[in-house]
Amino acid sequence: MRKIIANNKQVEIIEDELPAVKPSYLLIKTMYSIISPGTELTIIENSTDRPITLGYSAMGVVEECGSDITDVEVGDLVAVYGAPYVQHSDYLLVPKTLYARIPSNVKPKEAALAGIGAIAIHALRIANLQFGETVSIVGLGLLGQMIAKIADASAYNVIAYDIHEERASMLQEETNIKSFSTLNGMKNAIKSDTSGYGADAVLLCAGGKKSPLTGQSLEWIRNKGKVVIVGDIEPDFPRSLMFSKEAQILISRAGGPGRYDKNYEAEANDYPYGFVRWTEGRNIAEYIRLVSEKRINVSPFIKEEVNFSDVSTAFDELVNKKSTMLTKVMNFSK
Repeated sequence: MRKIIANNKQVEIIEDELPAVKPSYLLIKTMYSIISPGTELTIIENSTDRPITLGYSAMGVVEECGSDITDVEVGDLVAVYGAPYVQHSDYLLVPKTLYARIPSNVKPKEAALAGIGAIAIHALRIANLQFGETVSIVGLGLLGQMIAKIADASAYNVIAYDIHEERASMLQEETNIKSFSTLNGMKNAIKSDTSGYGADAVLLCAGGKKSPLTGQSLEWIRNKGKVVIVGDIEPDFPRSLMFSKEAQILISRAGGPGRYDKNYEAEANDYPYGFVRWTEGRNIAEYIRLVSEKRINVSPFIKEEVNFSDVSTAFDELVNKKSTMLTKVMNFSK
């Protein structure tokens, strides 16, 4: 099989052996995977001393089921999430805790975004918002856009910001979201919508390591409000504002409980439903439900497609900053 790696800051397609099926695993023939520019650019930059596989969100058709698999069968379509089990590769060997069956009314490309959806859902769960509360989403790359749409579908009052006007305008066409390309626009909307109290939570989806946005975010929240770090940004919060508002500073770790837990992922042991209601696997399924029921529209994210054989060009554009794309869908059939 073929897969994509980053090696010495270069992107390569290499050949690898087809994995053997394990009892609690599925072998999947990939149809589509999603390029996540923020995450994958960081991986490429860090690949100076060792090769690293790229990709973490995809979908495909079940080729073979392990003996413990009972909820899907050969020929079913499934959405999958979580490196290193999910990557840009022809075939994927995925544990039963990291997939969700795709209903017939969900398009394959939409389902391929399931990993992004799970991460977005978990970020909102970390914010622990109540019905009707106000949330500000700062940074409208692929993940910020997804979070904003899911927050809107959850009936939160959503106020979004990105420095790029075209990204801010993407959310204004089909949702109730107030979206701005200036900080003053966002701040004024927060003040107006909350009678001056401030947002209940700010989700920081921007990257760039050190940023004044971290400190500024404390100005936008209410007394005892929350700031959730979602993007690749370094925490740098002034104590005086944290103290005066008794602010909560939280961080969202990927797609939910189970991520990076060998027992949950590699050993495919699910957490008890009554004790861990929303695992990363159940968040994948919840994203699929939102799309299936048309609670969110992700079609604007999947307009750009690249063939697997041409993927080097897409990554070169990303590395050399010649593209401001939210994402590209990788097609494995061509």
